[in-house]
Amino acid sequence: MRLRKNFCVFILSYGRPDNIKTLKTLKKANYSGDWFVIDSDDDSHLREYQKRFGSNLCVFNKHEESKYFDMMDNQNKDSASIVYARNYCFKLAKKLGYRYFLEFDDDYDSFSYRYIDGGTLKNRSLKNADAAFEATLKLLDDTNALTIAWSQGGDLIGGLNGVNYKKKLLRKAMNSFFIDTRKPFNFVGRINEDVNMYVDLGSRGQKIFQVTDIMINQATTQLSDNGMTSLYLDYGTFLKSFYSVMIQPSFVQLQKMGVKNLRIHHSVNWRYAVPKILNPKYKK
Repeated sequence: MRLRKNFCVFILSYGRPDNIKTLKTLKKANYSGDWFVIDSDDDSHLREYQKRFGSNLCVFNKHEESKYFDMMDNQNKDSASIVYARNYCFKLAKKLGYRYFLEFDDDYDSFSYRYIDGGTLKNRSLKNADAAFEATLKLLDDTNALTIAWSQGGDLIGGLNGVNYKKKLLRKAMNSFFIDTRKPFNFVGRINEDVNMYVDLGSRGQKIFQVTDIMINQATTQLSDNGMTSLYLDYGTFLKSFYSVMIQPSFVQLQKMGVKNLRIHHSVNWRYAVPKILNPKYKK
């Protein structure tokens, strides 16, 4: 399957020019298309980024970007928040002449297919990123979805006994975003911007999906260096999760998460979160 030419990958990074795992993983998966690293001009490591990535580096100003979306708080300071970069990519893609783009964080160490074999859920390394990207973009077009994401490891805990894999499509999108510039939208909130997006826009009837047959794997957020890590350590998961409660308090709440080391996390009551998509067999 040939990858369309009007597509590129944006790798959103901050503070770790020498450790962009996603770029290595893209190469390992034989990606042949265009890619760019996105960084902001307040990064103390910017010169290193410029030396390493040259014309593949795109730099933006957070203060300028903050004029166009809601941070959902009154903190008058810039931060390591990724939300600025997420929204900047829409304008950048148009400027560079791409209709479609994919937003990736910089800390993915593997892409893999998930499949059933012998009654268990197994994984196989993705070796043809072009085909996987094109198939996801085709799904984006065919469903007229606002955005589509690949699953994360945590979404598939429990394997075939878990609640998500057999659904094939989840009504959320986190961490990776396939986007068509002809269907623009904003991420909002200093933290938890991806959850804020899918609970708010999903409640308004937008189709936002996450496929369960392809998965990304990334480093544990609070164990990584730089990136968003300092923001999570500063504010903790209570405040992080509360941004999503603020934007949709009717069906998002806080709950304890984990087995031994419990932490606060958001919980979405999907019964009330998004309009239901009915099977065509019910059409009169």
